[in-house]
Amino acid sequence: MKRRRTVLLTLAALLGATLTGLPAGPAAADEVEQLKNGAFDTTTAPWWTTSNVTAGLSDGQLCADVPGGTANRWDAAVGQNDVTLVKGESYRFAFKASGAPAGHVVRAIVGLQVSPYDTYFEISPQLIVSGDTYSYIFTSPVDTAQAQVAFQAGGSADAWRMCLDDVSLLGGVPPEVYHPDTGPRVRVNQVGYLPSGPKNATLVTDATTRLPWQLRNAGGTTVAHGWSVPRGVDVSSGQNVHSIDFGAYRKPGKGFTLVADGETSRPFDIGTGDYEQLRLDSLKYYYTQRSGIAIRDDLRPGYGRPAGHVDVPPNRGDSNVPCQPGVCDYTLDVTGGWYDAGDHGKYVVNGGIATWELLSTYERELLARTGESGRLRDGTLALPESGDKVPDILDEARWELEFLLRMQVPDGRPLAGMAHHKVHDEQWTGLPLLPSDDPQKRELHPPSTQATLNLAATAAQAARLYRPYDRAFAAKALTAARKAWTAALAHPAMYASASDGTGGGTYDDTNATDEFYWAAAELYLTTGEKQFADHVRTSPVNTADIFGPLGFDWGRTAAAGRLDLATVPSKLPGRDKLRQSVVQGADRYLATLTSQPYGMPYAPVDNVYDWGSSAQVLNNAVVLATAYDITGASKYRDGATQSMDYILGRNALNISYVTGYGEVNSHNEHSRWYAHELDPNLPNPPRGTLAGGPNSSIQDPYAQSRLQGCVGQFCYIDDIQSWSTNETAINWNAALARMASFVADQG
Repeated sequence: MKRRRTVLLTLAALLGATLTGLPAGPAAADEVEQLKNGAFDTTTAPWWTTSNVTAGLSDGQLCADVPGGTANRWDAAVGQNDVTLVKGESYRFAFKASGAPAGHVVRAIVGLQVSPYDTYFEISPQLIVSGDTYSYIFTSPVDTAQAQVAFQAGGSADAWRMCLDDVSLLGGVPPEVYHPDTGPRVRVNQVGYLPSGPKNATLVTDATTRLPWQLRNAGGTTVAHGWSVPRGVDVSSGQNVHSIDFGAYRKPGKGFTLVADGETSRPFDIGTGDYEQLRLDSLKYYYTQRSGIAIRDDLRPGYGRPAGHVDVPPNRGDSNVPCQPGVCDYTLDVTGGWYDAGDHGKYVVNGGIATWELLSTYERELLARTGESGRLRDGTLALPESGDKVPDILDEARWELEFLLRMQVPDGRPLAGMAHHKVHDEQWTGLPLLPSDDPQKRELHPPSTQATLNLAATAAQAARLYRPYDRAFAAKALTAARKAWTAALAHPAMYASASDGTGGGTYDDTNATDEFYWAAAELYLTTGEKQFADHVRTSPVNTADIFGPLGFDWGRTAAAGRLDLATVPSKLPGRDKLRQSVVQGADRYLATLTSQPYGMPYAPVDNVYDWGSSAQVLNNAVVLATAYDITGASKYRDGATQSMDYILGRNALNISYVTGYGEVNSHNEHSRWYAHELDPNLPNPPRGTLAGGPNSSIQDPYAQSRLQGCVGQFCYIDDIQSWSTNETAINWNAALARMASFVADQG
């Protein structure tokens, strides 16, 4: 989830990194203790507790009796206020803690003591009876004299006892230098390569001349060999690298390794089966993101949970949600839909682009020469709706579409036909927290032009794709799309506020030209009506160069319209030029991929990786895949296929960004209910979940404490607390599903 436009790192920060891609060591500073009486030798003052906690001294510790039956971590807490923090200064937060009985989790935070209670650093260790010592370094993002250190211990059904000692917040310490374990220096796609597709790897080495390599099968026999190609220093990682091309080897098999410069890569397969499974797993992800329905454990073993936000306490529920104060005088039933990311919010603009990408994944299977619509048929995703004679991918997308329709302002109300931008909690909630345990008040936020046009675009697309299966729903969707289009024309500049970020992401955007183009394109492709064709042809977006380095996302949606106009049959005048523009965009991405030693079609300006860079790599690959569908030229197919290598392990960190895929993979993504890292009773994200990936602006406190001065690909950490580099999101997984489906089709 992208909460707001990212702030670029300074040039000094980027240049301060070494050629390894790791942060440079900082200068020393004077160390000053910021807390009072952290040793608890004679008193507990000035530490406070919430009214339901009884605390006192015990053997030189502060021991607190925590009641059971509270809903949230912050419902029972111990803390100290009026702590001073200096922006840019690093602090060591350390403490000893024990818990009895064992297994309880405490959320230790440094944050703001007054509304909006921002958190600058947090950690949630599971305590043991004998106690343990914890120590962390973070960098303050603010200047304030109203910070607090707090230990939040609520959220347990049973009472327990927590003891603290030697609590310290030491200022002026050097920032922590983080050295990730990147494993062997031979970086490969840890999942698999297609037998007839490209096969490339990257070798990190100090050598400046070519080196021999060997491809070995599972039995250790060398089956191919050759020489590496020196590439010099890779800007995206700061590493000296070579490229290895072993594409001439085409025999399928499992457990291959690549050996070069005394290093052996992680294992990988050559075949198509992994992509067939990834196609399904990346789509199965959406069922466990559903709001308003109990997740069945028989359909997703280990992921069963009660329905969230259905008016069952402690939920306030989504069936009768009011607006923010002063926004409207009505309530709406906005149950259903997908939780957007790692929080409990639901956002129309991100839901729109995610739904479009799932629908387009299916539509490509119907239209493209290598499409196989049967691969997404009824029964493939193990959904509650399986068996209804509707392709499962359409059943899943409909769960979100029904929610999007509910977000439309009703007839007879001011701004009728517009769509509310989002619905989420009044205040941010902590981790971990199941959707069914969320006690916060839910609020509708003001309608926006962009949300309204997202609704128009996706509902129009749905009207043509659902017509063979449910004509009534298709008609309903088209009616809603027309209504939204008319409302957006009447209110063309209603933008979400960049400051409306308490309790949920902002998704602010001050240009709706691209959304108007996308919505007009979908309405035209479904209806063939001249009014929509005219808007497409007169839009400045229609002839603009829209395939930039970052690629498309929820805030840059022109490509959604362009790609569909280029591939969905129509009689639009000038369609051939649109098709050629996609091919030209693909040529640039192909050139970028060729120039990158790690082989991805992504090279952001000044090497500043954006929020959700993993999905941006994939969406640029979608343009390559679409160029292949248009032209049949194998170079675009190979480029699109090769783009998956970066996602699945051929990167500077030697990690697959997809949970459950690859020997070393991201599995601690930021989420309130896939929170195994904080609560062993909860699961990790399901197989097929995409992590956001490197983000140069590292907005969250945890990443700031570990990644200062990071270079490009190294601006990532697989920790649940790093919401700016390691969140999960519905739009990102949609890009993964689309590309996994494309690659599987090439088998």
